[in-house]
Amino acid sequence: MLSQKLVLTFPPSVVREPVTYHLVKDFDLVVNILRANISPDEAGHMVVELSGRREQLRKGRSYLAKSKVEVQPLAKDVRWIEERCVHCTACVAICPTNALEVNRETMMVSFDNEKCIGCQLCIPVCSYGAMEIQF
Repeated sequence: MLSQKLVLTFPPSVVREPVTYHLVKDFDLVVNILRANISPDEAGHMVVELSGRREQLRKGRSYLAKSKVEVQPLAKDVRWIEERCVHCTACVAICPTNALEVNRETMMVSFDNEKCIGCQLCIPVCSYGAMEIQF
């Protein structure tokens, strides 16, 4: 089984459609909603982890494209700007998935975007603006 973390952007005309229902029922995908901001008649954003067989994932993404839902990998929306990071480790304690970690020998922070769920908890604790999330 494969997994993909994706950012789905719904135009206002699609927000009321049962998109996740179709991903589950029609394409046999497991949909884990990590974060969502959706309101009636407004553009919406959802961070999901889709899991399933390769062919089902392909068909599900094709369905999303036909439904006018914009899809992009979560990794494109979350950035750690290492040049701004002073390795103070404030973000490490707040990160629920350990996407931000500190090497105890070197005391250097690192970021693993595969673990990131886009929760945005790191944004307010970083005084240096080293984390950016664009949805």
